Amino acid sequence: MKTSALAAAVVMVATSAWGQSATEKTGVNSVFGVAPSTQDFVTEAAQSDMFEIGSSKLALEKSDQATKKFAQQMINDHTKTTTELKGLVSNGTVKATLPTAMSGKQQGMLKDLQQRQGEDFTKLYHSDQVDGHKDAVDLFKRYGEKGEQADLKAWAAKTLPTLQHHLEMAKSVE
Repeated sequence: MKTSALAAAVVMVATSAWGQSATEKTGVNSVFGVAPSTQDFVTEAAQSDMFEIGSSKLALEKSDQATKKFAQQMINDHTKTTTELKGLVSNGTVKATLPTAMSGKQQGMLKDLQQRQGEDFTKLYHSDQVDGHKDAVDLFKRYGEKGEQADLKAWAAKTLPTLQHHLEMAKSVE
């Protein structure tokens, strides 16, 4: 039974990694300003939300008041975008599969955060937030300008200003 559960977990994690093309995963698309495929966009956007929510929940437990305020905003806003993205996929508007887990890299980052305390935690959390929001702004901008599916493209363009605001907030809290 334990072996079956472990095998299922490995397949779920691997499946979410396979859902992203090599060009998006390596950053080639970003360098050349190429829009990600719809599946790549959905995978990265959903995994980014998972990381933002998970890391921000840790920040509510481990950080100072200013960071906690920022973290609560991240939880609220990224929960909203998760719900919106799930709605687009579940109603059939967007033809893509939602990932069931964060990327391996994000899981490692979250594990690193879990092991830290105090100022050490807060500095890493802030750094992760700046880096993550830079990536998200780039992703949403590229898909919002040149994406394949009109409804998802419109949603990416509508969501972009919020992510840009998050990036500015993350920089100022840092």
